Amino acid sequence: MADPGALRCNRDRLWASIIKMGEIGATPRGGVRRLALTDLDRQARELFVSWCEQAQCDVRVDQIGNIIAKRPGEDANAPPVMTGSHLDTQPLGGKFDGIYGVLAGLEVMRTLNDGNFNTRAPIETVVWTDEEGVRFSGTLASGVFAGVYELKDALAKTDREGITFGEALKEIGFAGNAPVGGYEINAFFEAHIEQGPILEAEDKQVGVVLGAQGQRCFAVTVKGEEGHAGTLPMRMRRDAMVGAARMVNAINGIAFKHEPSPVITVGYLKVRPNSRNTIPGQVVFSIDSRHPDDALLAQIESEMRTACEDIAAALSLGVDFRLESQRPTVRFHGECVGLIRDTAKRLGIDHMDIYSGAGHDACQLVHKAPTGMIFVPCENGVSHNELENAKPDDLAAGCDVLLHAMLARAGAVTVHS
Repeated sequence: MADPGALRCNRDRLWASIIKMGEIGATPRGGVRRLALTDLDRQARELFVSWCEQAQCDVRVDQIGNIIAKRPGEDANAPPVMTGSHLDTQPLGGKFDGIYGVLAGLEVMRTLNDGNFNTRAPIETVVWTDEEGVRFSGTLASGVFAGVYELKDALAKTDREGITFGEALKEIGFAGNAPVGGYEINAFFEAHIEQGPILEAEDKQVGVVLGAQGQRCFAVTVKGEEGHAGTLPMRMRRDAMVGAARMVNAINGIAFKHEPSPVITVGYLKVRPNSRNTIPGQVVFSIDSRHPDDALLAQIESEMRTACEDIAAALSLGVDFRLESQRPTVRFHGECVGLIRDTAKRLGIDHMDIYSGAGHDACQLVHKAPTGMIFVPCENGVSHNELENAKPDDLAAGCDVLLHAMLARAGAVTVHS
C-alpha cells in the first residue's frame, strides 16, 4: 500500500486555480470585485462546480445557496469531514480572501484523486454564500447551516435596492433544493490567509488559529451647540468636534494600556451641520473594539465610557455611548487545534499559535461541529484590498496541513484497486 503520509498538494495547480478564479471580476489594480449573488458570483460558482464535477465529486446546492461538493467515502453513513470558505469579495477585494479556502478544499480532493486514495468518511468542500456581508449580512448562510439563524429570516434579508436574499439567489440560478444542514459533521476546517502581518513578521508559514477575537461595537453621540465660527469666543464654545477629538485620542490610548493589546478603531465620523464656518453642534462616531478575552473587552468598554463621560463633563457637552453589536470570543475545538498544530510539526512546516482578528464562516460552524482554522501569511498583512497577495509556497504549505488534518479525521485511507 502506498503511504498516504507522503501525499502533498499540487502547488502549481492550486496557484493556477486561484489565478483563474481571480479573472472573474478582475479589477485594474490586480484585485477582484465579485459581490455576492451577482452575475460575477454566478460565473465563479459555475466555474467551481465544473471543477468539482471534473474531480468526480457529487455537487448539491442548498436552499440558502451554499454549494457542497462531496467526495464519497467508503462508509457512506459516516459523518463527512468538511472544509470550505467563500467566493464573494469586498467591493475592491483581493484574489485570496475566502477563495483560497475554497480552492484548497478542491485541491485536497484533487490530490486524493491523483494518489488514487479513498477515505473512510466522505470529504466535503463548501462555498458559503455571502460571507463578506457587502450585500446582505456576513456569514449569514453558514450561520443558517449551523443553526444560528432561521432560513426564512435569511431569505427575507434585503440589500440596499430592496432585493431579498431569496430573490437574488433565484436571479443567479443558485436557489437550491437541498436542505440546509441537518446532518452530523465529523469536523470542519477552514484555510484562510491571515489578513494581518503577524505570520510574515515571525517568518512562519502556518498559523494554528486558537479562535477569533470577541468584538464590541459602539455608536457615540457627542452633543454640543452650533455657533458662528467668527463671532463666538473660544472660551464660550460647546464644540462637539473638540470633544469627539479628545475622546478618540483617549480611546486610542486605552488600547495601549493593556497587554496583550486590544485593537480599537474609530472608523466613522458624522458631523452636524458639517459646515466650515459653523461650530459643530453634534458628532457621531463609531468604535470597534476587539480582544480574545471577553472579560477584558468588558473592562475596556467601561474605561472608554468613563473617558468619554469625563471629557464631555469638562467641556459642558452631552454624550450618549451606545452598544450597537457584540460578538463573543470564539474558541476553536481543542482536538482540531491540536491536530493542525501536530500536522504542521510532522510536515516540518514552521508554525505558531495565533488568534483571528476577523470573523469567518468557521466562527459559525463552531455551533455545529468540531472546528479549526489554518492561516497562511499574506504580503504585508494587506487584505480587503486589491493589492492583497500571498506566496504559492505558503498557500501550498497551508493546503498540505489541511489535507493531512482532514485525512486524520476522515479515518483509514485505502488505495483504489
